[in-house]
Amino acid sequence: MSRLWSRFGARTAAVALLSVGVAGGFYLGEDRETQQQGLTAQVGLQVDQAEYDYQRERQADHQRSSAKQRAAEYQAKLRAAAAAKEAAERAREAEAAAASRKKAREAAAKEAEAKTQPFTGPIPASCNEFSGNREIGCALLLDAGFKIDQMPCLDKLWTKESGWNHKASNPSSGAYGIPQALPGSKMDSVADDWRTNPATQIKWGLGYIKGRYGDPCGAWAHSQSVGWY
Repeated sequence: MSRLWSRFGARTAAVALLSVGVAGGFYLGEDRETQQQGLTAQVGLQVDQAEYDYQRERQADHQRSSAKQRAAEYQAKLRAAAAAKEAAERAREAEAAAASRKKAREAAAKEAEAKTQPFTGPIPASCNEFSGNREIGCALLLDAGFKIDQMPCLDKLWTKESGWNHKASNPSSGAYGIPQALPGSKMDSVADDWRTNPATQIKWGLGYIKGRYGDPCGAWAHSQSVGWY
């Protein structure tokens, strides 16, 4: 408002001076005309200077406003960049935490599996890796619907019970044969040659294991826990 006032004030002053000059020239004649022209020129210069100062001030205001806007935009970009960096850092932390939890779960699952798996020995590629009663036992294991990965458990179990000896007998308990059936006469449910035929004993033993423990590894785990199956 003050700049506009200066502008219009200068012009008003110029008009007033010109009016005075005209009036003075009317009464004083041509001798005053030269003075009047000089005064008019001087006032014109003052008006032009005022206009120049006004425009320069406007330009300065515009530059200051533009500088403030650029500074505000720059600060906004800095804040946006900082927010993006913080969000990325939170995402990395969340990803790392998720990976850590997954690793912990996998480790816990492996530990639990190790605890429940009674025997982690090598799994045979085929029954040809065995001989004698063990080879018969492996073949009958597959015939009974078990997978060959159960053979290490069955081998451990019946090695402990009888050493795979189809004539093994426990005088104190009366248990007999490869599976140490108690009494041995239970095996006649398969065939009456249970005293001498390892296949009859193995078939009965696999049926007993399946009905009571689900699979040989379940029976071996129970044997490891309490000493019998």
